[in-house]
This record gives sequence, structure tokens and C-alpha cells, in this order.
Amino acid sequence: MDDKKGILLESGTNEFEIIEFSVGGVFYGLNVAKVREVINSVPVTFIAKSHPNLDGIFTLRSRVMPLVNLARSLNTQPASEDFKIIVCEINNFYVGFKVDAVYRIHRISWTQMEPAPHIAGSDLVVGIVKMQERMIILLDFEKILADVNPEMNRKMSAVPKSTPELISIRKTKNILIAEDSRMLRDLLLDTLHTAGYNTISNENGLEAWTQLEAIAESDKPVTDTIQLIITDIEMPQMDGHHLIKRIKSHPRLKDLPVIIFSSLINEEMKLKGQALGAYAQVTKPEIEQLIGIVDQKIAL
Repeated sequence: MDDKKGILLESGTNEFEIIEFSVGGVFYGLNVAKVREVINSVPVTFIAKSHPNLDGIFTLRSRVMPLVNLARSLNTQPASEDFKIIVCEINNFYVGFKVDAVYRIHRISWTQMEPAPHIAGSDLVVGIVKMQERMIILLDFEKILADVNPEMNRKMSAVPKSTPELISIRKTKNILIAEDSRMLRDLLLDTLHTAGYNTISNENGLEAWTQLEAIAESDKPVTDTIQLIITDIEMPQMDGHHLIKRIKSHPRLKDLPVIIFSSLINEEMKLKGQALGAYAQVTKPEIEQLIGIVDQKIAL
């Protein structure tokens, strides 16, 4: 077990672990880094006028947290009356997800995760992992949480107060974004544009790396095209940590500041980001804090 943990603690390997579970006969996956524990059913207290995707609240180890009915969020029916609860910490928010069954943990490479197809009903899907015996769907848990917790959307669109002079400086700066969640990417881009910044959008780390390589091959100084990078950690094809590892190993890109903006900023992840050379690490959805850090680095 210790050897296994050591491999996962190594920075920039482009690997991660998912816990496999099912809802309504479909197999899904969730990054183990977000999971605190898996428990059997517990007493749940219904809250009047709460979001329809919430079953209520429950208590675990003196902590009160909401229980999200994942079948309802996915507009499907549970396979049976028996259920498990996956207790997670996402964006510094503790929450339980009600699922039909929990199976095993898989260690996979982000290259095995294919982006979600752009079809109707896929807005909750961030990627698909093809296993030998079946496909596992990775869900956009940030969007699922945002649907039941509007405070997240408010924080993602909060722009710090600024002067006309600062806005004028921001308009001269270009930021490259790597974010796979469509909802969060749109909110992030809209908020940065509102603040005055120009952005280059990418749906995953590999797409961002391809753009960065093209910029590095230009005759112009890299900083004439881009001044800063903001990246998520969890992304198909190439995760944020591996993206940073490549950037910091490239002779023309290594001096670009990279900010990690992720729901996975715990102590272990902070150590990984620091080891890789991240300029700063901000927990979603604290975009006001993010913009403040960006301002300090490239606009003030």
C-alpha cells in the first residue's frame, strides 16, 4: 500500500485513480482524491423547499452535509432500494452522493480518458474511460454541485473591484486557460473577460500543450503572445500537473507563470503543485481570489 501511494504522490505522472460505482445500471467513475469514504445508508433529514436533487442532510462524524441523489441528478432511476453513499470533499465542501453500488478502484492514465462527445445530454460528462469489459463515465461533479448550491456560481462570477487604469492594463494581457468542465470554463472565461483580460481557451491539457508548443516555435518571444496560464488538474488526455511538468521542462516556456485552479487543492495536491513549480494554487470556485493573484503577477 505504501509503495502504491508513493507512485501516486510522484508529481506529473499523468496518472490518477478512480473509484467505480453504478447508478441506474450505468458505470461511473470519480477521482479518488475527492473521496473521503464510502458508507452504507444512514438516516437522512428532509429539508423543505430544498433542491429536488437533494434527499436532505445527514450527519457523519459530527459533520452535517447534504445528500445528493445522483440518480435524480442524472434523470434516471436507481437500480434498487439499497444504496451506498460516497462522501466527498469538493471545493472545500463536504457532500454525500447517493449511488446504487460501489465496486473497485482503478489506476489509469489521463491518456485513457477520452473527452465527452458533444451530443445532447452530455453536459454532465467530462470524459469516458474504456475498460476491457465496459465503459466508465466520468461526471462533472462541479456542475452537479453547482446545480444544488448556487453560491458556487456566484463565486465563479465575482469580479474584484478595479480601477480604469487596471482594466486598461488587463486588456493588454493574454491568459491561456486549460479547463475541461464546459460550465466552469464558460464561467471562468466570462468572468476574466468581464475583468478585462484576453483569453485563449482549451478543453484539456493536451490541447493546451499543443497550443503552447506552437507559440514556442514562433520567432517572437513567448511573452509577446501569452503572459500567464491557468490550468485545472483533472482533464482528459493530459492532466494539469503533467502539463506544468512539460511547461517547466521546456526552455522557452519554463518562465511562464502557471496558476492551478482546481477543486482538488488539498495539502497533498499543494505539495505536488509546489514541486512542479506552480506559481499559485487556488481552490474552485474562488475566482475573485484567482483574479487578485493574476493581477499581482502580470498587471500590477
